[in-house]
Amino acid sequence: MGLSHSLNVVSSVGASQARLWHGTSAFWRARKQPAQPLVLFDYEACPYCRLVREALTEMDLDVEIRPCPKGGTRFRPQVQRAGGKAQFPYLEDPNTGEALYESAAIIAYLERTYDAPARPWSRRLRMINVLGGEAALVLRGLRGLRARPSLAPEQALELYSFESSPYSRLVREVLCELEIPYLLRNTGKALLQDMGPPGLRRRLFPGLAVRGRNRQALLERAGRVQVPYLVDPNTGTEMFESAQIVAYLEQHYGRG
Repeated sequence: MGLSHSLNVVSSVGASQARLWHGTSAFWRARKQPAQPLVLFDYEACPYCRLVREALTEMDLDVEIRPCPKGGTRFRPQVQRAGGKAQFPYLEDPNTGEALYESAAIIAYLERTYDAPARPWSRRLRMINVLGGEAALVLRGLRGLRARPSLAPEQALELYSFESSPYSRLVREVLCELEIPYLLRNTGKALLQDMGPPGLRRRLFPGLAVRGRNRQALLERAGRVQVPYLVDPNTGTEMFESAQIVAYLEQHYGRG
């Protein structure tokens, strides 16, 4: 577990570097918040889905993820029935009744509907961003691509994460492969001083106040700001640390 996990972290860091750490901050946060969570049908390894998840972090919008890995049977048929084709990402907004495919259209819709500042590179460098996402997929060895046998939870789980977090990615990949739905609490960094390794931040900015909607909520809930943080209402479990979370998910929901 130790060596395997460490190698996974290294390749996950490489994946974030391939995407130039997009999906880290919440500097382009939306001025409005949806009353009900958005619903995103996607899979972790899809480069187009990655663009939407990066935008959701940067806009500071929460979303219910319904994983649709290849070979999945839990949520992929829902998309086929609702939209007429199994194409991802697919967004449903219960607040407006809108449902749409295509990453560029989804991002533009979110910016317009929830009053988020436009991120200029998202359109001008779209193909470069997609290629970066494909490089990230290769670096992760196609993890988060295909479904594995699993037990469906009665209630969706909850995950505090931000898209570029190398440790959070390891958890999201397993959630995707096991087709476990979860409410993604985006915890993008709200301050420039928050950027960089935690140890360096503590030395440079001791006593720095926590800023950011979900970062403050996580501090109040768990006593510190660290991702990933998993909440499972089915068992009453709440926990930090990616390796422990992955082991927990495999033990409780993995089947094979």
